[in-house]
Amino acid sequence: MSNPISNYLGVHAAALPLREQRMQLIASNLSNADTPNFKAKDLDFQAALEQAAAKAAPLQSTNEQHMTLLNASPRIFERDGVQPSLDGNTVDADTERAAYGRAALEYRASLSFIESKVRTMLTAITGQ
Repeated sequence: MSNPISNYLGVHAAALPLREQRMQLIASNLSNADTPNFKAKDLDFQAALEQAAAKAAPLQSTNEQHMTLLNASPRIFERDGVQPSLDGNTVDADTERAAYGRAALEYRASLSFIESKVRTMLTAITGQ
């Protein structure tokens, strides 16, 4: 059964927590830029969003094993380093800062969209 609020907010209801999780991963990468053997991690956002959309959609299965992929957590992968490091760390601070800036912009865009939808709903409720 789907949630009417999630339906009203569209894909941004599922995207916002995923965007937040991605920002946390990138911030973790930046904070571990000098940690030996630390591997930079990222979230496959598109796959995670498709997974979240599939969870929200009412699906029927004929076998319990057909739905196992929908219960998987978002795919987090190790990002390859841009330049080899002697200590085995794959974090490139410039790449991470750029990725964080873009992720923050995308998060703010989703938040603005949700804010707009909520404002429209409040206007409809109050009539003002």
